[in-house]
Amino acid sequence: MNNATTTPIHLPRGSEPVKSADKRVAAYDWPGISEELGTYGCAILDKLLTAEECAGLADLYPQEKHFRSHVHMARHGFGKGEYRYFSYPLPSLIGELRTALYPPLAAIANAWNDLLGVDAGYPPDHAAFLAACHQAGQTRATPLLLQYVPGDFNCLHQDLYGDLAFPIQVAILLSEPGRDFTGGEFVLTEQRPRMQSRAEVVPLRQGDAVAFAVHNRPARGSKGAYRVNMRHGVSRLRSGQRHTLGIIFHDAR
Repeated sequence: MNNATTTPIHLPRGSEPVKSADKRVAAYDWPGISEELGTYGCAILDKLLTAEECAGLADLYPQEKHFRSHVHMARHGFGKGEYRYFSYPLPSLIGELRTALYPPLAAIANAWNDLLGVDAGYPPDHAAFLAACHQAGQTRATPLLLQYVPGDFNCLHQDLYGDLAFPIQVAILLSEPGRDFTGGEFVLTEQRPRMQSRAEVVPLRQGDAVAFAVHNRPARGSKGAYRVNMRHGVSRLRSGQRHTLGIIFHDAR
């Protein structure tokens, strides 16, 4: 069971050929992304997906064959709205993006560990990290599709599913703000020791991705680096419908 096993997504006829996941991920300014993540806890990867790819992924939501579970947030006190966790094999586009995004993010995660004096490190390729997850009993796929309608929101939270957790996550907006929905902004908060929380509202367009710290990130202080606690959520949707793809790099128990 691994994310190299995938199923294809068929895009609409006439859609233009797009770059491979490796090429599109490599085209980003990763030193700049690393700086943004280290300073603010998040960084935008603009136009990671095409409009056709976004529509194709959003259209998967009602197709139960792709998913292992369906969660209604209100039942668990998570907010309002719903999401579905993909099962293995993942749709090919999601599996390829997960594999391609992991190495540069692992380099950032390892730099964070070095800064904090943490001995543990993350392997350079995603297959090796998934193998470690599976050895720890974490074998269930974690990429998910989220769906919001008017009045829905996602409470501030952290996505930790077991002893092994990758510290950075990616969310990709599949709908277009202003056209498909209003409201529903992606929100991050950070809590520094003995300071009030700071909020960060992330402006995304259709196809944009945000990479963000799942649990904490390092910050530099007068006595060295320390951890800043991070949470993320989505503000209330005011109209329309909003779909998001979440790419989590560790598997779940």
